[in-house]
Amino acid sequence: MSTLTTDRQDERLQDRDGLRGALADVLDRARGGDLGVIPVVVGLVVIWTVLQVLNPIFLSSANLVNLTLESAAVGIISLGIVCVLLVGQIDLSVGSVSGLSGAVLAVLFVGQGLPVWLSIAAAVIMGAVIGWVYGQLFNRFGVPSFVITLAGLLAFLGLQLYVLGTKGSINLPFDSGLVNFAQLDFVPAWLSYTFAVIAAVWLFGSGYLHAQQRRKAGLSARSVSVLAVRSAALLVVLAFVVWYLGQTRGVGWMFVFFVALVLIMHYLLSRTKWGRAVYAVGGNVEAARRAGINVKAIYTSVFVLCSTFAAVGGILAAARLAAANQSSGTGDVNLNAIAAAVIGGTSLFGGRGTAFGALLGIIVIQSISSGLTLLNLDSSIRFVVTGAVLLLAVIVDSVSRRSRTSHGRA
Repeated sequence: MSTLTTDRQDERLQDRDGLRGALADVLDRARGGDLGVIPVVVGLVVIWTVLQVLNPIFLSSANLVNLTLESAAVGIISLGIVCVLLVGQIDLSVGSVSGLSGAVLAVLFVGQGLPVWLSIAAAVIMGAVIGWVYGQLFNRFGVPSFVITLAGLLAFLGLQLYVLGTKGSINLPFDSGLVNFAQLDFVPAWLSYTFAVIAAVWLFGSGYLHAQQRRKAGLSARSVSVLAVRSAALLVVLAFVVWYLGQTRGVGWMFVFFVALVLIMHYLLSRTKWGRAVYAVGGNVEAARRAGINVKAIYTSVFVLCSTFAAVGGILAAARLAAANQSSGTGDVNLNAIAAAVIGGTSLFGGRGTAFGALLGIIVIQSISSGLTLLNLDSSIRFVVTGAVLLLAVIVDSVSRRSRTSHGRA
């Protein structure tokens, strides 16, 4: 009786143990079109190198701290976009929903004098209700998500202007906890290093448990040495990042909150039944329905998540600015949130992408914005460069999809 695992019966895959085997698996997946985060990481290295050569201040600790803080609000909005793209849909109204949530927060907190936590809860619940309505319109009437959310973009922009009234702008108190959280609160150095150690231990522990489950199912799994090397590499990288950012202000709590949401969504998408259903619906909706998945519930859940994340991002953007005004959520917020998800590796065709895509994608976009601002270049250049990077990401996605199809992995 063969002792080989079920997925290694092919003789070409039998000698794949240890670090060499893990590297061979990565190369095989890349040749088959499963590029993962490789393109965005390579692109980020190229962008950082070019911008650092053009302006030595770009990779300074002070600028990178600002970059992380500026990334958080739109990055959280992009996290919701990843969810709807995974099921092959789109939400064009996240910018308007974020602007409306900031306006609702300001009116309730400053105008009506309600506690800040109650104002935040009201704005977030409003976002969730908007997503639920989107889900009902999509499921019950079959209206394309493009049309539903385009209507939402216009309607909620108008509602935002109405809520703000004739003044058009409401300032948030600088001494409030919400504004401090977005602008002034930083994680102590000892706690930042503790977070880095916890992340490395969590990566090893979750990988070990996942490998045990795969071995029990008769499938191949990463060896302990591979898991240890991967966790040690993460610890070294995170410790260096904490040390470098600590040369000035350190790691902001708002960025930590963003990363925590990314990790939670990564767990939900990769380790839960709901997450597997999301990928199944995005891969083939009819096959998912025949497999017994409640497709309508999955669509509703991703629309609710997307609008909720948009509301949270809008609240943090208002806190970062210490104000909600008529331009909140407008301009390039929509475009940057969608572009970040796509640049981060989420497929426009559905079924492929990770929560980390939102994190990587928004860092790419914010790096371009920060670098060109330091070079004192016009906003028009930033739009052109961001558009070129977005087009390149879509081309890579299309080519990798063709490659997966030709290798029978689509």
